Amino acid sequence: MVIVTTIRREVLTMPAAELGPDNPLPPLRLPHEVHRIDDRERDELPRDMARQAGYEPLRSLLPVRVRDGYGRSRAPRDIDALVIENDRLRATVLPGLGGRVASLLHKPTGRELLYRNPVFQPAAFALNGAWFSGGVEWNIGATGHTTLSCSPLHAARVAAPDGGEMLRLWEWERLRDLPFQVDLWLPDRSDFLYVGVRVRNPHPKPVPTYWWSNIAVPETRRVLVPAEEAWQFGYERRLTKVTAPSHAEIEQHPHAADYFYDLPEERRRWIAALDEDGHGLVQTSTDALRGRKLFIWGRAPGGRRWQQWLTEPGTDGYLEIQAGLARTQLEHVRLEAESEVSWLEAYGPLDSPPSADDVAARLEAALPRARVDAAYAAWKPCADSEPAEILATGSGWGALEVLRADLKLPGTPFEESTLGDAQAPWLHLLRAGYLPEPRRVRPPGETLVAPHWRDMLEAAPATPLTEYHLGVAQWHAGDRAQAVRSWERALQLSPSLWPLLRCLAVADQVSGNPERAADRYAEAFDDLCAERRDNGEAWTAATAALGREAVEALLAVGRTAPARAVWDRLQPAVRRRGRFRLIEAGLLLAEARPEEALDIFRAGFEVADLREGAETIGRLWARLSDEPLPAHYDFRMRPPEA
Repeated sequence: MVIVTTIRREVLTMPAAELGPDNPLPPLRLPHEVHRIDDRERDELPRDMARQAGYEPLRSLLPVRVRDGYGRSRAPRDIDALVIENDRLRATVLPGLGGRVASLLHKPTGRELLYRNPVFQPAAFALNGAWFSGGVEWNIGATGHTTLSCSPLHAARVAAPDGGEMLRLWEWERLRDLPFQVDLWLPDRSDFLYVGVRVRNPHPKPVPTYWWSNIAVPETRRVLVPAEEAWQFGYERRLTKVTAPSHAEIEQHPHAADYFYDLPEERRRWIAALDEDGHGLVQTSTDALRGRKLFIWGRAPGGRRWQQWLTEPGTDGYLEIQAGLARTQLEHVRLEAESEVSWLEAYGPLDSPPSADDVAARLEAALPRARVDAAYAAWKPCADSEPAEILATGSGWGALEVLRADLKLPGTPFEESTLGDAQAPWLHLLRAGYLPEPRRVRPPGETLVAPHWRDMLEAAPATPLTEYHLGVAQWHAGDRAQAVRSWERALQLSPSLWPLLRCLAVADQVSGNPERAADRYAEAFDDLCAERRDNGEAWTAATAALGREAVEALLAVGRTAPARAVWDRLQPAVRRRGRFRLIEAGLLLAEARPEEALDIFRAGFEVADLREGAETIGRLWARLSDEPLPAHYDFRMRPPEA
């Protein structure tokens, strides 16, 4: 039998920024998220959309940590890749970066079908921070870019339905505690990359589910979809039914916007992006992947600035076409207990005149709908096939959950050998019934917050470390009063006070007591400075994260002198970062030194972890100057009056 697909390892060398360490402070509050609608707006939607838009929206990032340790200094770095290839297509996958398909090359024509970013530059677009643009990404979890955007996935070689080789990617998604897999293969002489996706709910209760496959294509492409209407969502948080936009309207739109196409039930699911000559990419799927979306940056200066921010000068811009489980990304779908959802996608080249009817006909000729359905039926039995060769390793969190619940997940082995230092204390809690005391003084590790782990923490001996983690788990569950009591109990005996004081400071802020929050932040930072052992990565990350929050909390209540005292004790390298230069400008303004604050703007800085939709820089500039915001600081994604 002819081996129809080959898979090989490759190393990509490109200008890349270092990811750096994760933020060690537990994210007790959800970062500002622009992708939501107000309750009154939701009530005006069709009943099924309104129900899913209100079904279990994400309220916490826990147990995931925020990834904000990256910068904007790029140097040539090697990135591991896996290449799937037949005689027609070459797909390059990055298993260490969320399984991103970085490139899809059509070999007969030499055309790159995707937008291929020539650099790796993280930016704060994922739910937990670090994300990068380009290629095809697999978004699972909750509304927004997945927390796995810059994380490693497990990868293996598996037998494909047609006897060739298939690349399997899999991981344990931690926001919703769901295992998932993505199988990629290329049938013999096929112009289409097949992608089988399965999300499983192994739990005894329903779970909200979210999936959008996000495809970056060159900005010059014309987007075609079998729909006459769309739901438009902008950064004003309104979802409005509109006529599907024309190419001219998309080109001229001033600001960033999402268009969720309203595909009629009977229509085949597809979306295409073609250049002016009618060449480009088409994505189609089985019917379970219902939604299709277009995202544009808009022509306004802020959108153009973001495009530059995510790559390097002189690089062409991009837009996104997407496919998801629901009609919009504001919805979550109910996945019943002990069940799964699966579908098949296909990605390939298309040549067609610029009309939806022509594209539909050309797609049917190139890849009949019946063939996609047949490929899905052939793949389903293979979804449980055990890997033949492990090619990359993801996290150990799935292995921990499999051990805890004795789960059977054929096809996606979460082996005990993948357990690491992060999982070690929780494995000890599972087996011995208590958390071990750390062997050396260091910032506390990650907290597991699911009900079963919270129950184990409640039953464990009440050591200070256990009470700290228990408080975080209780906070996540919405029991904030009990969380505060747990942290306060731990304060009486803990040798390390700053993690507990910081948690209590956040609780004070949430409860409307900013003065006490400022006191606790100042005390926490004092304790951290007394406790830190070195200027290594872990302690530097903790000092930077806590120092940033402390300065902001102190300035919020007008305490400039204590804020300056915190600032002065940050490491010089931290103070030079763009985020902290912006904080310093705000501190100088609070100290009635506006000209010195303006000098920071004149000297120039780059806030590496500036969040999508954030307007912090513009607001501070407006307090300092009547001049227009300089173009290199303009990241505004909505009209000024909004």
